[in-house]
Amino acid sequence: MKVSVVTPSYNQGQFIRRTLESVATQSGAEIVHVVFDGGSTDDTLDELKRFGQGVKWISEKDKGQTDAVNKGIRATDGEIIGWLNSDDIYYPGAIARVVAFFEAHPEVDVIYGMADHIDLNDNAFESYPTEPWSFARLRNTCFICQPATFFRRRVVNKHGLLDDNLRFCMDYEYWLRLAKAGVKFAYLPEMLAGSRLYAENKTLGSRVKVHAEINDMQKTLFGEVPDRWLWNYAHAVVEASVDRSRSPRWFDLYMLIVAMKAAMHWNARIVPVMKTSLIDRWRRFRSHSGRC
Repeated sequence: MKVSVVTPSYNQGQFIRRTLESVATQSGAEIVHVVFDGGSTDDTLDELKRFGQGVKWISEKDKGQTDAVNKGIRATDGEIIGWLNSDDIYYPGAIARVVAFFEAHPEVDVIYGMADHIDLNDNAFESYPTEPWSFARLRNTCFICQPATFFRRRVVNKHGLLDDNLRFCMDYEYWLRLAKAGVKFAYLPEMLAGSRLYAENKTLGSRVKVHAEINDMQKTLFGEVPDRWLWNYAHAVVEASVDRSRSPRWFDLYMLIVAMKAAMHWNARIVPVMKTSLIDRWRRFRSHSGRC
């Protein structure tokens, strides 16, 4: 099998060499690594030049991360596609294990494995919360870690590329869109990748926007948003302005208000499950005593 690893990049010079090295040390297949850089202004291009022939790359203005990934997929021809961001890493032997699984299971279209959250120095500090496959469960939580996921090119040929209108949840939308279409997913319970999590991370730094985009996406794909994502959105909104440790009562009240507004905005109604959750929250608010 031939594996194409696609890396979108923009101003990740402090990390990208570790990303490149983590791919270059893989085995078990013919591996072609391509980097599509959005015109970095830091030392990213110097790092790419110093790395030499182990990676193919192009640096030009693009429309963002999703556009760069799509460009990389279109520019490659590997039967298996991996998408590794320029601040993430593969663990040793990851690709060999993935290829062996694909070869043993020709009916499987997408494989996702286990992963760690890693810090600035590549130290793992917690496991990414991956779970065995369940489409219903995936609608409520994204348990698939993107750098630990690989898919066959036939998936792209049949179902298209990532939605380049999305800035934050393009991977989550893709997994849901594929699952909705009947694509076969499989869970490989082995550590495959390190997903970097730090203060300047795009997702961590824009939580309200992230959750709003996820809710918009769920509405577009399925016609309504699961309660869990409505509550996640409400929590992100309230957490940005209320200190829960100092004002737990008002935190819960604000959560109630925001969650109701979110339910009406995205679902145009408060469904029974949401109604039950709101009642529970209201009881909790009423039961708070002491400092508010």
